[in-house]
Amino acid sequence: MATSSTLDLSLALVMGRSTGAEWLTILPVAIGLGCGAVLMMLRHSTRVHPFIAIPGLFVMLVVDALLLAHVANQGPVTMMMGRWLPPFGIAFTVDMTGALLAFVATLVAFAGSIYALGDINQSGRRYGFYPFLMVLMAGVSGAFLTGDIFNLYVWFEVLLISSFGLLILGSEREQIDGALKYAVLNLIGTTLFLISVGYLYAVFGTLNMADIATKAGELRETAPLMTLGALFVFAFGMKAAAFPVNFWLPASYHTPRIVVSALFAGLLTKVGVYALLRVMVMLLPVEREALSLVIAIAAALTMVLGAMGALAQSDIRRFLGFVVVSGIGYMLAGAAIAGTAGLSAAIFYALHSIVLMTALYLLAGEAARRGGSYRLDSLSGLWAAAPAFAGLSLALFFAGSGLPPFSGFWPKAMLVKASLDIGAWWLAGSILIAGFLTTIAFGRLFLLAYWRPAPVATVAVGEGTPAADAGVSSAPIVLVPRAPASAMLPILVLSALVVWFGLFPEPLIDLSQRAAIGLADPAAYLKSVFPTGGQP
Repeated sequence: MATSSTLDLSLALVMGRSTGAEWLTILPVAIGLGCGAVLMMLRHSTRVHPFIAIPGLFVMLVVDALLLAHVANQGPVTMMMGRWLPPFGIAFTVDMTGALLAFVATLVAFAGSIYALGDINQSGRRYGFYPFLMVLMAGVSGAFLTGDIFNLYVWFEVLLISSFGLLILGSEREQIDGALKYAVLNLIGTTLFLISVGYLYAVFGTLNMADIATKAGELRETAPLMTLGALFVFAFGMKAAAFPVNFWLPASYHTPRIVVSALFAGLLTKVGVYALLRVMVMLLPVEREALSLVIAIAAALTMVLGAMGALAQSDIRRFLGFVVVSGIGYMLAGAAIAGTAGLSAAIFYALHSIVLMTALYLLAGEAARRGGSYRLDSLSGLWAAAPAFAGLSLALFFAGSGLPPFSGFWPKAMLVKASLDIGAWWLAGSILIAGFLTTIAFGRLFLLAYWRPAPVATVAVGEGTPAADAGVSSAPIVLVPRAPASAMLPILVLSALVVWFGLFPEPLIDLSQRAAIGLADPAAYLKSVFPTGGQP
């Protein structure tokens, strides 16, 4: 009988010690799940929840920053669970795209957790806001960092389940209605994703992304990869809220607490776009090329119809929901164009959109606090009431419209140039038309909510300034309390990033281009998983 000393474990297991960088790949998920579990155990002590969740997100942010720095300097890094050699076992593989998105996602979640100090009351904490937030971030981080396509599905499920809890926080009738629409369409998308993964496993016999990318060329002539590609595009398009399966988003994102809407708008659809880029660009590039016209048409319709939908809204939250939808179209346009130019524009836009949309929703919450309503027919006079706040709003509106010198201008300019370079003038025209319509929509919002004088009887003046001093009316003085620091600090920080991205875009353009090169040519990614250059 053979003894364990005669077994060559190196044929099946990683025998070397894991490095610190490898541990960094799984720490964001571990922190999210660990903090979520602790918060659940302290469910009867909700007063301490922020003091655990906020430091936990800060630590996660530091870990993501270290991981991004390592990937930027050393290239992709892989951690194999259970020491199994790839493609066996579960892999966490992080390249520039995943590291960038994970870092920016955690940054806005950290900002949202601070804003929630004033937005989520004791009842919301009892319903589990902070535990759900930590589990949500575990799912988002896992999706960006995993190197296994089945576990990409698993992390989708984790973030989806936690998002259900956040969506119905408070159990109001409007929230239940929005959650039903959100749940049904997302469960359909998740089911299609699972079917696609099962089909893919039947074809490839593996779930490791690097292994699939290696084998795709060999199986292309005999396997139905085009069918697989079409299924993935449809499933991820539904997750990302792309036309024609985008109607669930504006029907649900206006119903929860504003900080929840902000986090959803900043994070969830970007996970769908990331999955589309990872699978279709890195794993199935030939099929992406064949479907590029379909993706481009969906992108054009998504961005234009989203902008038109925003024009028709009378509620700021629904307005921003359609702006989110329109933004998905720009990212899909980059996926359709592909190449370094298209992909770098899509990644830049995704990073910009994560920060901007979170900031815009938080801004909407503060505007409603100052003006007493989210509805444009009831909201007015904010410029006279709070000129500094109105100026900040105008800067974010310019960024959302894609106007210089703010962050939204650069990825749109990159997309227009990339479209013209490949002769897709109609796609470039769609980008410009959508941008023009979005500018009109934001202009309408500013004119109605900020520039239009407030009715004399309902003047509400912020910044502690009396109405008479503001030159609005000599009616009885009505004061709006100053915004708490927990509300304005996240908005100011995110707004500063939007301005910084616009004034100094070169670092982010460089990182986006490096990420795009890694997606289009995954040689470094594959080498990270298979250091010897082949499967065991």
